[in-house]
Amino acid sequence: MATLANIVIAVVAILHLGFLVLEMFLWNHPFGRKTFKMTKEVSESSATLAANQGLYNGFLAAGLIWGLISGEFSVKLFFLLCVFIAGIFGGITAKRSILYLQALPALLGLILLYISS
Repeated sequence: MATLANIVIAVVAILHLGFLVLEMFLWNHPFGRKTFKMTKEVSESSATLAANQGLYNGFLAAGLIWGLISGEFSVKLFFLLCVFIAGIFGGITAKRSILYLQALPALLGLILLYISS
């Protein structure tokens, strides 16, 4: 069960690295605009905010990777909780799909982490 928990944690980390790339580097490109269904004007006016958000997603990914490398339960727990809470907040305030892309995988990781401890 611990291996499955670590696999899910790795998937959550990879997702957040992907969010980092989308928000920091592809926001103003056609792929980023298509992904987030934005016009050029909207992407240009929100690029700084998106880059900041991408940086935070990178920190979440770094924390999850740190937890995987160190094997520390508390590090994994803390960063999965951060991702879960951010996913709930984003799902309520921004876009419902964030619940499924961010909060749900983190919740699965939390459950598996708890079961495997």
